[in-house]
Amino acid sequence: MADPRASTAQDTDSQGEPALRRVMGPKLLLLFIVGDILGTGVYALTGVVAGEVGGAAWVPFLVAFIVATITAFSYLELVTKYPQAAGAALYTHKAFGIHFVTFLVAFIVMSSGITSASTASRAFASNLSLGFGLDLGNGGIVVVALGFMLLIAAVNFRGVGESVKANVVLTLVELSGLLLVIMVGLFAIFGGDADFSRVIAFDTPEDKNVFLAVTTATSLAFFAMVGFEDSVNMAEETKDPARIFPKIMLTGLTITGIIYVLVSIAAVALVPVGELAESATPLTLVVEAGAPNLPISDILPFISMFAVANSALINMLMASRLIYGMAKQRVLPPLLGKVHPGRRTPWVAIIFTTTLAFALIVYVSFANENAVAVLGGTTALLLLAVFAVVNIAVLILRKDPPPDGAFRAPSALPILGAFFCLYLVTPLSGRPQAQYLVAGALVLLGIVLWVITIIINNRLGIRPTRLSDPEHFSTRGPVN
Repeated sequence: MADPRASTAQDTDSQGEPALRRVMGPKLLLLFIVGDILGTGVYALTGVVAGEVGGAAWVPFLVAFIVATITAFSYLELVTKYPQAAGAALYTHKAFGIHFVTFLVAFIVMSSGITSASTASRAFASNLSLGFGLDLGNGGIVVVALGFMLLIAAVNFRGVGESVKANVVLTLVELSGLLLVIMVGLFAIFGGDADFSRVIAFDTPEDKNVFLAVTTATSLAFFAMVGFEDSVNMAEETKDPARIFPKIMLTGLTITGIIYVLVSIAAVALVPVGELAESATPLTLVVEAGAPNLPISDILPFISMFAVANSALINMLMASRLIYGMAKQRVLPPLLGKVHPGRRTPWVAIIFTTTLAFALIVYVSFANENAVAVLGGTTALLLLAVFAVVNIAVLILRKDPPPDGAFRAPSALPILGAFFCLYLVTPLSGRPQAQYLVAGALVLLGIVLWVITIIINNRLGIRPTRLSDPEHFSTRGPVN
């Protein structure tokens, strides 16, 4: 007869509180990672990347894959060492112990979720316009993007959590669109209907040399690789994470990296770079060029809408829950931690994050010609800064003895990862000024909120603002 104490030990944490159920094995974890990485980036930004480097658009995606993989080794060491669902905020807190720095990292991660969701909203509106044969113009696309974001907020308010089974379905939908592009591209290339010579041609802007053009495009292509870091938040719900996380995360990154390179090769081989760069839905052009007599190109805009809708919902869920978690920690105004009594969701945090997304969509759409590139690039900028901190944190936390079976990254990789990430954050990489303006405004907002909270806490006689338990941030699903 089984010992009932064994079950109890597995169902509670070290404080005797109920523990998360470990339901994810290798296959589900792999689908979660692949699904989290696939999405808006490659669907919306392939043309913009090609516009920076010409036909060799696969090079920035390959470089972004290498940088992401190097950083993934740091995440693997930390997630197997501290298998808790808090990610970069927890690692920063343990490494530096400076509460303001931990807060900034958490707020930047939250901001990256909003900019990513805003990117997805713009891409959704563009695909809807194409899919239904509408000519909405910039103003119409903004209205549709705002309406879509409002719908996301409504779903968020109702209390939709991240379902592993739903993620499997959405991943397969996203993957089917990209495999369709690859198959059409290969069919056209081997049938002699593609210009494969364009694939190795660098055609850079006049004001940039090849190196600067590649780094500029890489800083944007990196947006397509983000998402793998979200999987560390699933550590407490994964079976034997120390054993399966390293192999599965690296496998997931490799699969998506290969898909992105093949998609970009097919794109430039079938469609002239100029047309790709000017299109809001570049992959639809690829399918139309490779299979002009088949109606499959009519399907891709709707697949793209499905993919970016998934990205937007997941990122807005994450952002609102991080704001809620920081408010409950008393490092943001307590009003942001209010929970709706009926729906039991953080309704004030949802309104706050949705309002920020509205402001970003409107401002960037009317201030820049390519709003998707600015928003996507800002997402990459914010996360690259966080990744640099994580790579440094790995080296600092080597002082803590790891548990048995924990993964250890080769020491050179965190150093290289920090260097590459910091370089891609700086203006030396050729990153446009508009991305720094948006990112700076978001960080400044975070600092202002931090100061306001200190004032409120002092007046209420609450202890000084600090982050005491970053691992208690709620970054997934509804508040229960």
